[in-house]
Amino acid sequence: MSSNLALKLRTGTQKAHTAAENVGFMKCFLKGVVDKDCFAKFLGNLYFVYSELEAALASQQNNPVIGGMYFPELNRRAALETDMVFYYGNNWRNLIAPSNNGKKYIDRIQQLSASEPALLIGHAYTRYMGDLSGGQMLQKIAQSTLKLSGYEGTSFYNFDQIPDKKAFKDKYREALNAVPVDDATAERIVAEANYAFSLNMQMAEELEGSLIKAIGQVLFNNLTRASNPGSTEATATH
Repeated sequence: MSSNLALKLRTGTQKAHTAAENVGFMKCFLKGVVDKDCFAKFLGNLYFVYSELEAALASQQNNPVIGGMYFPELNRRAALETDMVFYYGNNWRNLIAPSNNGKKYIDRIQQLSASEPALLIGHAYTRYMGDLSGGQMLQKIAQSTLKLSGYEGTSFYNFDQIPDKKAFKDKYREALNAVPVDDATAERIVAEANYAFSLNMQMAEELEGSLIKAIGQVLFNNLTRASNPGSTEATATH
């Protein structure tokens, strides 16, 4: 049996983590350039991804390998529904659909749930640990740039059932290390986490056309020219 899955995931995804921060959409976001429509689309895609991921994890909660990684307090679906009402109104379900890369992401989660549920850990780790770490900074940027009051439009980043994020992340790492997998499976979970980063980046890249239209090509080029050192990685380790 392998242990230290938490460390393997952290070190094994560092490059992907930095690459994800250097997607144009995220570089603009980190610099406080956020367009409301693009942000709504970004959260809309995440609504479909989390709905699928959380249904998959819930269906596996009695699975001896990954059942210990089911933490309902992490669930984002209800928070994203609140955000969708804020951006699109009560008829939001008829107004949003996953993008092409969003569909690709959802298909991958469905495939793993049916055939290799242990690899879902890679997706849960990539999303939730990111949301609890760098996501908290993104929430502040969105609130200030889009002039949102309270948590309106950013409920996604608000983990009201996890008051102490640091303590929870420690608990999550302990649960990762208790997952009964051998080294080979651990390596495949890390590879899947890297693929999850890639899928997230592809979803962000799809929004760049809309963002460029909103802010102008010249400004977009200026904002995305330099490379980020991986700021959230240094300050908020997974």
